[in-house]
Amino acid sequence: MSKILLLILTLIFAVDLAATEYQSPDEFVNEAFSGKPPKPKSFWVSRKVKPTVTEILQHNPGFMRTRYWLEGNKTVWILNEIGKTQPITVGIIIENSTITLLKVLAFRESRGWEVKHDFFTDQFKQAALRDDHSLNKPVDGISGATLSVRALTKTAKLALFFDQQIH
Repeated sequence: MSKILLLILTLIFAVDLAATEYQSPDEFVNEAFSGKPPKPKSFWVSRKVKPTVTEILQHNPGFMRTRYWLEGNKTVWILNEIGKTQPITVGIIIENSTITLLKVLAFRESRGWEVKHDFFTDQFKQAALRDDHSLNKPVDGISGATLSVRALTKTAKLALFFDQQIH
């Protein structure tokens, strides 16, 4: 009986980890602009930029447009990318073509959740995009979270690319 109870508790805990929202996108955007966000704008994945978006994501984008917020040299992006099978929602703040903050807002996978911690996401601070669409600084992976690390790296590159397109 105690083994069954332990199994049930383990499954409940695993399901809880698999769908965790750490911060809502609205809260992230409000925080980024000190409670006074500008109106959102839309960035369209046109035929011109789609090949680069596909290259960065390593698959066709599952969206035609994405919202962003712009004020001066600051843009805020809320992007989703698949880890293994589920989307990871990431908030990214870019100022003067470099990332100032990358934060996991929601994580839905059963593994790889370690990418939500500051020790990992802080690696993206001051990252910029090179001409070959790679980041200008290395990102150390996390054993057992390879697909989540790749997903966050892709969102960082994509936000930087989108930011270049609107400036």
